[in-house]
Amino acid sequence: MIPWRNLKRFFYKTLKQPAYAVKTFGRRLEANFYYLFGRGRSRNPEAITLFLTHRCNLSCAMCGQWGREGVTKKHNAEYILQELDPKELRAIIDDVASFNPSITLFGGEPLLYKGCIELVKYIKQKGMHCLIITNGSLIEELALDIVDSGLDELNVSLDGAAALHDQIRAMPGLFERITQGLNKVNYLKAELKKKKPLVNLQCTITQYNYRHLEQLVAVAESINADSLTFHNLIFLNRNILARQKEYDSMLGAESSGWEGFVFDSGIDPVALYEKIKEISSRKYRFNVDFYPNFSQRELLDYYRNPEFFPSGYAGRCLSPWLVAYIFPDAEVRPCLNSSYSYGNLKKDKFAEVWNSRQAVNYRRFFKEKGVFPVCSRCTEMYRY
Repeated sequence: MIPWRNLKRFFYKTLKQPAYAVKTFGRRLEANFYYLFGRGRSRNPEAITLFLTHRCNLSCAMCGQWGREGVTKKHNAEYILQELDPKELRAIIDDVASFNPSITLFGGEPLLYKGCIELVKYIKQKGMHCLIITNGSLIEELALDIVDSGLDELNVSLDGAAALHDQIRAMPGLFERITQGLNKVNYLKAELKKKKPLVNLQCTITQYNYRHLEQLVAVAESINADSLTFHNLIFLNRNILARQKEYDSMLGAESSGWEGFVFDSGIDPVALYEKIKEISSRKYRFNVDFYPNFSQRELLDYYRNPEFFPSGYAGRCLSPWLVAYIFPDAEVRPCLNSSYSYGNLKKDKFAEVWNSRQAVNYRRFFKEKGVFPVCSRCTEMYRY
């Protein structure tokens, strides 16, 4: 179902995209049923994330892939450059089109993938909802193609106003490039009389910006954003990672992806809570929310207590019943940061992989454990 803390987010989507919201609600009802009674099997997923590329043109301080502790940059060039070709990606879209999942294009930086916009057009030709998660650096040069593609949602990462954002992203002039690109997208939407893509700003709360979050509200207003979401920082310690590795060893997998998130937050949660309260007390013409949407006690505990577990959310995660992650090697995984694979789409059809022996075993093990040690630090647990 939908956690009550997320009802505001769901109502916003219902207003902006009613058909998509109704479909989402139905899929989550099904997922709950299969979680309870499916014995490890599941209906077709609500959403598929296509990991188009490992490559990125930024080195953001807090990024688990390319940041200071990032794991992707530790890999060799063969791994980093690995990508499915456009023909292979179209074949995957053809394969899943019958059950109409929402498709998220992700990376690295997905707009670096040469066939990204053509893939969006192909997804939309098949009648599926599509969104991109991007750092925004390439939007200006691709603005017309983005608007013309039929993309449903353009999710752009921003950290603050110009000086702060460029400092965190380690690229002078980046903020101006992004905002010029978003203004161009909005101009073209008006010229072409199109309502999409919705422009959603995403801000990761970090030690560098948590005292200045109001800057993003002003930015959202200036570029006519449809929504602004502040994401609580994902971080963990070595003890949690060690416990997670014990679980992974039972599954014959490893969680090296989580190593990029082992650091101290550097955030004073009391000061953060006051900032959240200040921003939340006002009304805006666009949707503003904080995610996960913690209570005051949960927020303080999240940043202070490595063993944090939320009291306001269910003690389980439905993501393995609802979401598939497809990587550049065509492996289908239940989690972005685990090597565990349900199977490979170069060898089998999606339906065979989604309820393969590996997938069923994973879901059974996951349900038996309730959640894994890292789960309370993962946004997916709070989404479903």
